[in-house]
Amino acid sequence: MTARELVIRAISGRPIPRAAVGPQATFFCAADAGVGLLDFSLNADVQVECLLRYYDRYRPDAVWISTDTWVTAESMGAPVKSKGQNLPLSGPSQGFIASPRDLDRIPPPDPYTQGRQPLMLEVLFRVAEKIGREVFTVGCFDQSPFSLACQALGMTAMMTKIMEDRPLVDAVMEKSLEYALAYAEAMAACGADMLSTGDSAAGLLGRNRYASIALPLEKRLFGGLKSRTHKYLSLHICGDTTEIIADMAESGAHVLEIDHFVRLEDAFHEVGDVVALWGNLDSVSVLLQSHRQEVEAKAARILSAVQAVGGWRLILSSGCILAPGTPSENIHALIDSAHKFQVL
Repeated sequence: MTARELVIRAISGRPIPRAAVGPQATFFCAADAGVGLLDFSLNADVQVECLLRYYDRYRPDAVWISTDTWVTAESMGAPVKSKGQNLPLSGPSQGFIASPRDLDRIPPPDPYTQGRQPLMLEVLFRVAEKIGREVFTVGCFDQSPFSLACQALGMTAMMTKIMEDRPLVDAVMEKSLEYALAYAEAMAACGADMLSTGDSAAGLLGRNRYASIALPLEKRLFGGLKSRTHKYLSLHICGDTTEIIADMAESGAHVLEIDHFVRLEDAFHEVGDVVALWGNLDSVSVLLQSHRQEVEAKAARILSAVQAVGGWRLILSSGCILAPGTPSENIHALIDSAHKFQVL
């Protein structure tokens, strides 16, 4: 059984011989190879080399193709800038849309020509061509419609306009949905096994507003992708999502990426057999700042707890992206823990 087949079986809830593992390694791959984050984000050759080196060195069951969270916003026209060789590219906190006229100037989405989306598609295609038969490839098409709309309007303005100018909010979310669908569909065509999207801004809404504002767009996003592709779909929301995880399971995603704030046992009780879970060691206090023995202990606790509740639709991972500078021995410990854990 290949690593790719193992992850597919885990997501589908079919029997597996051992735990599957796929840390969310993006910028970590650059730092681990001694490459600056800016070069990683702007140079396809560099990014491909870093990802393949990461796979060869650690042998995870899944490899993530992703960079900063501004790729789609940049393709819409956001003025994305660098703040340093070892910092991610970022956009304006105040947003880049203030009125319907600004929205009208945004062209129809074309992920093969706009911004850095062509670069990311090239990276995904090349990685999938090289190792896609062996390893499960995840194409991250950040952001989901609500979070992308927050980037477009600015977070503060979004929270105000939800109450004061809902027609503009809805129009921006519709445009964001178009861009998310187009980018994700292109990633599917380039060989991704799973399409992952982040909607972390939606986690700030509270359960009622999440259900009424962000969730309907997530449902349309995943529904559209199911009709256009045959890929697995994943939803990532950072932080403590215990309050909304049952709603997240209704989004249409096959996988929910769970941060370390959530007890996986509770998550499995909430979602049942509806979705698989991906997570959830603390990326900072455990994987970055701890030592191998603690990583092994935390991983064993998670795997044993999941086994106790019978929830083997799990891919062991960091709860969020790995921090650059995470000790290599801690990544080996995480991956080795899964490789050694036999599923009963």
